[in-house]
Amino acid sequence: MNTADILEALPNLSAAERAQIFQRLCQLLDEDLVREFGPTPDEMRILDAALADYARDGNAGVPWRACLDKLNGEQRKTHIKQLTDGK
Repeated sequence: MNTADILEALPNLSAAERAQIFQRLCQLLDEDLVREFGPTPDEMRILDAALADYARDGNAGVPWRACLDKLNGEQRKTHIKQLTDGK
């Protein structure tokens, strides 16, 4: 079955069937994002350090917002460095 066949068949499916397909597509897209656009090495170091902290003490850690802000800050630094290095 090719893409055109799939797109043509969609209107003939029930709402429940289309919802099931949509959920599967979302799952596949999430997997693609992680595989293809996953965390940078710097982000992985931050995540690994946070996971190690959690393993030592499950009550310790950083609130999600603080972790996200740190990751975003690292991404900005990396992006700025790439721009200034001409890459």
